[in-house]
Amino acid sequence: MTGGEVAGILVAVFWAILVSFLAVVLVRLAQTLRATTKLVADVTEQAVPLLADASAAVRSAQTQLDRVDAIASDVQEVTSNASALSTTVASTFGGPLVKIAAFGYGVRRALGRGREEQPREQTRRSVIVGRTVPAPRRRKQKG
Repeated sequence: MTGGEVAGILVAVFWAILVSFLAVVLVRLAQTLRATTKLVADVTEQAVPLLADASAAVRSAQTQLDRVDAIASDVQEVTSNASALSTTVASTFGGPLVKIAAFGYGVRRALGRGREEQPREQTRRSVIVGRTVPAPRRRKQKG
């Protein structure tokens, strides 16, 4: 055997090893692609019902939001009506009630001046940790 023949045999052996290696890689790649195809098919089968359920949930939520919107607009109308009613009541009865209260205060003051009032003593109160302690009680004077 000559050097060229040995080189030819070596190249043929390496070429056979390379082709075998590539065949193994292609077989593994084919297996991976088959598994991926099966996985995508399974995910598609499971995703379609989930998407249908999600779509139904979104439609239901939209219906509920429409109802809440109607309720909110009704509440806004009731609030504006209550505000108008309180304004009407305040303007109708507010002035006369203030006048009656002022008149009653004036009558009390006028009737109170007829009696001789003794000046009130200043009372001191102490504050202890957020609580007010009442001042000592006054004794009634006999007279």
